[in-house]
Amino acid sequence: MDQNAKWDANLYDEKHSFVWKMAAGLLDLLEAKPGESILDVGCGTGHLTAQIAATGARVTGVDRSPEMIQQARATHPAISFEVMDARHLAFPGAFDAVFSNATLHWITNPEPAVTAIASVLKPGGRFVAEFGGKGNVDAIMSALRPAWQTLGQPQPFPSPWYYPSVAEYSSLLERHGLEVTYALLFDRPTPLEDGENGLRTWLNMFGGSIAPNLPAELHEKLIAETIRQARPHLFRDGHWTLDYRRLRLLARKL
Repeated sequence: MDQNAKWDANLYDEKHSFVWKMAAGLLDLLEAKPGESILDVGCGTGHLTAQIAATGARVTGVDRSPEMIQQARATHPAISFEVMDARHLAFPGAFDAVFSNATLHWITNPEPAVTAIASVLKPGGRFVAEFGGKGNVDAIMSALRPAWQTLGQPQPFPSPWYYPSVAEYSSLLERHGLEVTYALLFDRPTPLEDGENGLRTWLNMFGGSIAPNLPAELHEKLIAETIRQARPHLFRDGHWTLDYRRLRLLARKL
């Protein structure tokens, strides 16, 4: 992911609320308890952080985007939020649990993030996460690759995402002292808001890291061609539905 990419926090909340609204099952897996200390990694605008706090847990939200943290602080002033990269977590104490939703697929070199997460967990502490898994948005990828080629770029399409299998990510966690006790890869077709413009809005929100150095004119051509390529597969009855696949897991620090 381009570390200089900026996130539009308003667009995130207005058109992409599914990111956090579909996480109810993940919160159930977390089972936050009153008095626990919990770290929400990649908290975005803080909606799930607030739901965790409502259980009585002491929760801190971190995100590498200053724009997201600014909005989270404004919306949830009673909760502690910090601008912090998931690969460089730094806290004076350890947490009972680390929670993360729809974040870890943005870290294409996952080992530093797993190392950091393990380092801030207490012995016996749990790590609960959900993010894009193997096969996530394959139809979008199948549209982006030929769209990229039409631009005459010399290198292959530079995917900004990391979508591991259950075995791949479980092995990574276990190498860092996190025992996986639950892991599930599942399909979750996701309707987009904004009707005809849904995929364009999605690409503008989450595709900002796709070829960030392209001139604006070429970036627009890439989006337009991606939409054209994806339409036969993802556009039905006046709206776009993306082929999401999610990896959900629970691990405990040994």
